[in-house]
Amino acid sequence: MPFKVIVTKDFDHMSEVAANIVIRDIKDTLNNKDNYVLGLATGNTPTGLYKHLAKAANAGAFDCSKIRSFNLDEYIGLPGENAQQRALHPESYSFFMVQELFGLLEKKFGEVNVPWGTLVDQERLLAELGANPGDWEEHGADKGRAILIKTNAQSEYFRWIRKEILDAYGEKIERKGGIDLHVVGVGGRGHVAFHESGIPFEGNKMLLVKLDEDTVANAVKDGHFPDKGQSPWYAISMGAELVYSARTVILLANGDRKAEPVAESLLNDPTPLVPISYGQIFSGKGGNMIYVIDKAAAKKVLENADRIGQRGVAIKNVSAQAASKKVEDLTFFRNPDSGLIG
Repeated sequence: MPFKVIVTKDFDHMSEVAANIVIRDIKDTLNNKDNYVLGLATGNTPTGLYKHLAKAANAGAFDCSKIRSFNLDEYIGLPGENAQQRALHPESYSFFMVQELFGLLEKKFGEVNVPWGTLVDQERLLAELGANPGDWEEHGADKGRAILIKTNAQSEYFRWIRKEILDAYGEKIERKGGIDLHVVGVGGRGHVAFHESGIPFEGNKMLLVKLDEDTVANAVKDGHFPDKGQSPWYAISMGAELVYSARTVILLANGDRKAEPVAESLLNDPTPLVPISYGQIFSGKGGNMIYVIDKAAAKKVLENADRIGQRGVAIKNVSAQAASKKVEDLTFFRNPDSGLIG
């Protein structure tokens, strides 16, 4: 299946084009089966898409009760006395989803799931990491590292995290039949969710991640947490291997900061140093991979359209097109002489 890149005008245009793809896929899929499994991301990038999605749902475009959703990630270590307080913390990804999508729906999704990071006590986790160094090892090439809990871990707490927090989430997705479409964003170093640079693709479906120190510092700097002591230092996250097991993956990117990792993920061979480059492997195995990016994020893609096209990626530039043009009217055929179409 071809790897497709849609270049849009700006954030609003990106959001509408991506929403049209999601809505069309939901409607088409529900014509053939009873439920639709939707993968969701947090962060500013998908918020416009979510508003369009909620508007369509409230207008009766599809039946929300048939939607089952699974989010990418959740913090460990949010302030709060218990899991419920942590889940309702305004900086939790659970709270974010209520604010940006779930709370906008007049008829709620049949089921929603966010990784169960708020069940893990960060102080207990830190104590277990120090007391049981033989139970785990770190993976990654950057400051953000995956904490791989060994199958023969001696710590009962570690065994519980691995079985009931990590493995159980992936197993639940499998029981629901897998994700039909997953919406993802991209980090500044090309990471997806908390699958940081250098974490291996294989064998990391669900991750316990120690956050990059810069990520923690920026969360404090941006006012999300009063200081590092009250900021999460760990998270539960889907890994690239699980994210890219969906039938369709839509990657959203806007702004100059995303231009470098987006282009790198298309110009070069897949590497764990740029986690979103896993999309090439996914597409090669028959997955439906679609980038919907604005002109700023597409700057280097457009500059290298010929090279990218030669790698089997179809590029459609709709940035001059009216935002109301429905994406289902667009067709994608790769020009053999150039990667750029339209």
